[in-house]
Amino acid sequence: MPLQSPEENPDRFRVALVTGGSRGIGRQVVSRLATDGYAVVVGYAGRQDLAGAAVEEVVSGGGHAVAVRADVADEQAVAALFARAEVEYGGLDVVVHAAGQMRLAPIADLDLAELDALHRTNIRGTFVVARQAARAVRPGGAIVTFSTSQVGLAFPGYGAYIASKGAVEAVTMVLARELRGRDVTVNAVAPGATATDLFLDGKDEETVARLAAMAPLERLGTPTDIADVVAFLASPAGHWVNGQVLRANGGVI
Repeated sequence: MPLQSPEENPDRFRVALVTGGSRGIGRQVVSRLATDGYAVVVGYAGRQDLAGAAVEEVVSGGGHAVAVRADVADEQAVAALFARAEVEYGGLDVVVHAAGQMRLAPIADLDLAELDALHRTNIRGTFVVARQAARAVRPGGAIVTFSTSQVGLAFPGYGAYIASKGAVEAVTMVLARELRGRDVTVNAVAPGATATDLFLDGKDEETVARLAAMAPLERLGTPTDIADVVAFLASPAGHWVNGQVLRANGGVI
């Protein structure tokens, strides 16, 4: 549905910013929110071609989108990202922080340089984006961060990744309480095994099949499954959900 201008219909003009919006789950979130009538600011780290394709998909469908490059751990870059949303569309109603990294190794073997890089993106990046979102999101809006169901599953090899996402959950819970009186919700989505390039990279067919079989629904999640959850949290229908971690994993415990 084409986005209407504020003058044409102020009740329907809503704006979303999606970090990590050029690929994987973030890309699908961009598509879904655009379909729901949002103008979308697509934040990306390095793949300008993929971010441009995401914008083109939205625009060709009659929507509004712009791509902005920003390192989520760089506070000046993130401030500029949010400022671009203000300049282009006049404000923000939804911020979805989907950008993240995953590094897997046993705790005893993990290179500490990889640990630092992981935490820079996943912890500092979440904090920097959440800080700007807390200042910018309009009443009635939503902030959605991304954790992982691995926080509860605790698979070997995931120690550093789980540690970083546990921090994301902590920041999310605190921010939800700090925004008391603002009419802004803050929630985390924690996907399970989801068929993205990030998840599938380096895994053989046997491993993928075993992970898919863990869920009672007996399949991997899809980016669309997760985007649907994000869209619900961003919508008025999901506005009573606040300060929660939604483990979107097909029933894996």
